[in-house]
Amino acid sequence: MQPRAGGAPRLPKAARAPTSSSPSFSPPAARRLPNPRLTGLGTGLLGVLLMLALGWLDRLLGASQTAYGVLFLPVCVLCGLWVRRAELLAAPVVVPIAFAVGVLPLAKDGDGPGARLMGLATALATQVGWLYGGTLLAALTVLVRRVVLVARRRAAARRQGLSGGPGRGKATAS
Repeated sequence: MQPRAGGAPRLPKAARAPTSSSPSFSPPAARRLPNPRLTGLGTGLLGVLLMLALGWLDRLLGASQTAYGVLFLPVCVLCGLWVRRAELLAAPVVVPIAFAVGVLPLAKDGDGPGARLMGLATALATQVGWLYGGTLLAALTVLVRRVVLVARRRAAARRQGLSGGPGRGKATAS
C-alpha cells in the first residue's frame, strides 16, 4: 500500500469501493460473445473457407443455389463485423471473392475446363442478386461500424476539450 499525501495508506484498486456513476453490470451472454478482429487477409480467408464449406455442404444436401445465397448473407455480416477497424474496406472486397470460390462445388460439371468455367459463369450470373445483396450488406455493416467509430472519437475529443487537458483547449484570438 502506498501512503497518500495525508499519511493514510492508499488501498489497491481492487479493494476500493466501486463508484456508482459507472455500473459494471452487463448480461452474462454479452460478455461471452466472440469479438475477434481479423486482418483483411484473415477476413478473406474466413469468408472463402466458410463459403467453400457451405458450398460443399449444399452440394451434399441437394445443390440448392438459393440456400447457398441465403447462407452467404450471414457470412457477409460476420466478415463486416470481424474485420479490424484499420481494414474496414477489406470486407466488401473479399465477400464477392468468397462467393465465387464457394459456388465452385455448385457449378455444373462438364467434360473439360471450358465446360466447368461455363458452369461457374452461369452459376454466378443466375445468383447475382445474392452476390450483390451480400456485398451491399457487408458494405453497410462496415459503414455503420465506421460511423460509430467516428462518433466515439469525436465524443472523446469533446470530452478531452471540455476537461481542459494540456493543449486541448480552444485557442483564443488576440
